[in-house]
Amino acid sequence: MAELGRLITAMITPFDSEGEVDYKQAKRLATSLLDSGSDGLVITGTTGEGPTLSGEEKIRLYAEVKEAIGDRGAVIAGTTDNNTAGSIELSVEAESVGADALLLTVPAYNKPPQEGLYQHFKKIAAKTNLPCVLYNVTSRTSLNMTDETTVRLSHIDNIVGIKEAGSDLDQIARIIQGATDGFRVWSGNDNETFYIMGMGGYGVVSVASHLVGNQIKHMMGLLLEGDVEQAAAEHRRLLPLFKVLFVESNPIPVKYAVNSLGFDAGEPRLPLVPPQEKTVAELTKVMANYQIDLPV
Repeated sequence: MAELGRLITAMITPFDSEGEVDYKQAKRLATSLLDSGSDGLVITGTTGEGPTLSGEEKIRLYAEVKEAIGDRGAVIAGTTDNNTAGSIELSVEAESVGADALLLTVPAYNKPPQEGLYQHFKKIAAKTNLPCVLYNVTSRTSLNMTDETTVRLSHIDNIVGIKEAGSDLDQIARIIQGATDGFRVWSGNDNETFYIMGMGGYGVVSVASHLVGNQIKHMMGLLLEGDVEQAAAEHRRLLPLFKVLFVESNPIPVKYAVNSLGFDAGEPRLPLVPPQEKTVAELTKVMANYQIDLPV
């Protein structure tokens, strides 16, 4: 299996002034993120505005970003679809253009039962040779994939881990305890990385790493070295930034933040809109307290 890394950035998708995907800027951003601490990148996930990208745009993004970063980092394709067949189709295409892994989110809106979730992910995994990372995010799907279902799925060879953003630390502990050897748990929320890694989690799929990737990597390194006191101090220092990036729906704040650094990523696509003035003021105030790692 390809090494996906401990610090994975859920990358924003740059758009040009006409609202079209800016592939040149996407390649530039991907390279800059690896230069500032990221081990791998989720492309066309929630942060990448996957719901408002066409299938053709997604496939081209996977191909172009992989071309840009080569073997420097993993391209993890967000191939989520509420339709199992649609997710399989996109996953197969992602594999064909060089993606290193897949990120598969619990389906939203149709709210399948736990057995439906198991069969959904099992069928997708059977149609690809790529490692598959599950994604549980109850705040967006209104459906929690239970630890029992995740542990059951961990027995499928190419289902290698989960991005857990359900914020139920007890459930996450049970996954870490009960899953097969080598099954990895990434925090899906920057503000929970310290706690999840402290329980044996592997890393984080991060939004804040657009701005402070090296600093997040440092905090994680302290934890891995057993220096919990210093890691906790770093967590507390970074926490205001982690929180301000979610005062409006992700990726509205982080996309504005990246633009404010002088890196042109464009505005979000409708139905997302630019941040409110009070969000801009709060972001500007909080960001002033940090050294920004992203090279622009």
